[in-house]
Amino acid sequence: MSDTPALNWDLPSPFTQQITVSPDDTDRLGHANNVVYLRWLEDVSWAHIESLGMTWALHEETGKAMAITRTEIDYLASANAGDELELGTWLTDFDGRFRSARQFQLIRKSDGKTLVRALSTHACVDMKSQRPSRMPPEFKRILGSVLVTGGRGLDQPTS
Repeated sequence: MSDTPALNWDLPSPFTQQITVSPDDTDRLGHANNVVYLRWLEDVSWAHIESLGMTWALHEETGKAMAITRTEIDYLASANAGDELELGTWLTDFDGRFRSARQFQLIRKSDGKTLVRALSTHACVDMKSQRPSRMPPEFKRILGSVLVTGGRGLDQPTS
């Protein structure tokens, strides 16, 4: 039996990515820098949608992409060099036309402590004009197939 606590996810069945905090990830205070957390959120987002078939090739083929319009991050505790983390994400909102949202939870594996909760919102844009655009059917099919209910949603404040 392992002494490692079970990870208590906010929502069921997250898409996850393992992270080991490197010394290069830390700042002058000795913990992971805020910019690093943002990079981790972007990395897991891309890995998640690509695993669903929403590849960069599909983006280029359709000429559309989902651009981040807002990111909210609640830093609850710090991560330090050497910490083993698990970052989970869920697609939690999708209007079927232009917008989607995803939630994140970052947990330190050694003690099961949630270090970060975050929410990002996205809008579909035309890749050439960079202007808002309706989602292509391929995006609707993929994003609509993995929506997790019970998330914070697009219009709910963070707690």
